[in-house]
Amino acid sequence: MKSGSTSVDRLRQALSDADAVVIGAGAGLSTAAGFAYSGERFARYFSDFEKKYGFHDMYSGGFCPYDSPEARWAYWSRYIWINRYQNAPKPVYDDLRKQIQGKDYFVLTTNVDHCFQKAGFDKKRLFYTQGDYGLFQCSQPCCQETYENENLVRQMLKAQGYVIGGDNRLTVPKGVTPNMAIPSELIPHCPVCGRPMTMNLRCDDTFVEDEGWHRAAERYSSFLRTREGQKILFLKLGVGFNTPVVIKYPFWRMTAKNPKAVYACVNLGQAYCPAEIGKRGIALDADFAGILSQLIV
Repeated sequence: MKSGSTSVDRLRQALSDADAVVIGAGAGLSTAAGFAYSGERFARYFSDFEKKYGFHDMYSGGFCPYDSPEARWAYWSRYIWINRYQNAPKPVYDDLRKQIQGKDYFVLTTNVDHCFQKAGFDKKRLFYTQGDYGLFQCSQPCCQETYENENLVRQMLKAQGYVIGGDNRLTVPKGVTPNMAIPSELIPHCPVCGRPMTMNLRCDDTFVEDEGWHRAAERYSSFLRTREGQKILFLKLGVGFNTPVVIKYPFWRMTAKNPKAVYACVNLGQAYCPAEIGKRGIALDADFAGILSQLIV
């Protein structure tokens, strides 16, 4: 179903009528906000790594066999900073927050860039299911603990020659070539067992679900339980088929089960509503940044 004025009007009406809004957000939403993992943004921060190691986007760089842990953390510290501590280039998340202001809402997201919280969404209404770029964990978890990494990442960047300016922007002084390795003493190790640390990202069965993760999961479950039977808008933004069991399939099931619910999907190239939802489904094949501007009355 292509983006059109009728579908946008239906989404606007569903948002207005809803007693509660459950937002399911995937990578496409951050892409709409300007968090591109290739192109100019990649070249600005990783052209030296591209030249040496031969990868051409940030995602591929995450799996590169670097020649040392020091080089690996030089790469990851830049990656973490620009995708977690810098604000998104476009105000999509800020505009979304304004759009649902005054609504009873909850956000379920597979994104790990913290954009919702940086845009002012209530922390207690957010559930990051797949981790957080801002957290480290033991690489072979000896306990279910995570550790904030901002201060250590700052040190890693400073050691490479970077300067962190206003709005957390990274710059390199004129004439300085960034180091492609950090000092060995900055490599993070687990404070409990001493093993190397890694990112708190759900890649395999070593992912740590810490106390904060479980509290957020319970708040999400409670939100759904206490709004059962209400007019709920399940709003899915930028979610593809990488992890459909987290957002896509549950949203379909909950909408089908609740005759008062509406399911809306906004995703460029992957907008689809199952037949079981029928007329209570809205599919917009579009970049959400453009849809947002049309939603404003």
